[in-house]
Amino acid sequence: MEITTSTVQVNTADGKMETYEARPKDGSARPAIIVLMEAFGLNGHIKDVTERVAREGYVAIAPDLYHLEPERVVSYAELQKALGIMNRLQDPKVMQDVGAVISHLKSQKHVKPGAIGITGFCMGGRYTYLSAAHHNKDIKAAVSFYGGAIPMGNPSPLSRTGEINCPIHLFFGGKDPLIPQDHVAQISKALTDAKKNFAHKVYPEAGHGFFCNERQSYHEASAKDAWEKFKSFFAQHLK
Repeated sequence: MEITTSTVQVNTADGKMETYEARPKDGSARPAIIVLMEAFGLNGHIKDVTERVAREGYVAIAPDLYHLEPERVVSYAELQKALGIMNRLQDPKVMQDVGAVISHLKSQKHVKPGAIGITGFCMGGRYTYLSAAHHNKDIKAAVSFYGGAIPMGNPSPLSRTGEINCPIHLFFGGKDPLIPQDHVAQISKALTDAKKNFAHKVYPEAGHGFFCNERQSYHEASAKDAWEKFKSFFAQHLK
């Protein structure tokens, strides 16, 4: 599907936030998917994912959650620097920013009303879970890729599981050194106990960042399977 891309400035409580938007060229009203970045920023990989989502027939938009930071993109070789920036983010502020993106999407004629989903990777996977709870009137489907620290924070995203209204799908790597399998078990139990509509998949041979073909941890078989599940999940719940 032919797409068009643009940089869109979205109004937030702290001023303008840059976002990367990709959408089908035909201009017809489509469901929308918000793409939340990794700890490394709104980089080439996240823009590529945003374009891939758009080619499946969605308005895809990736906000720069580091828009208040002096350094907004960090290379994959600089993990500690990325974690330092990530750790300065505050959950309430990020939820404000996601809310600003939702408001922007709802005002666009090319976005189908009542059909907004969200996905995210690494740090963005955690914020996907939190967004599903915090913005539960607007988010209709959510997919989290290796979302770390979901049981952590005060309050943690996990503690807000009961507020999630939409179906949610979670992907993890069995060899992920950053996400203990105990955390995966806690998430599964919380969603089960709260009787939520969810699915989760642990790829035994995959590590953290397995979906990113620009990282050493890329695991092609797991990434391809997750992408097929991603496509069918959103087609079922948004289209």
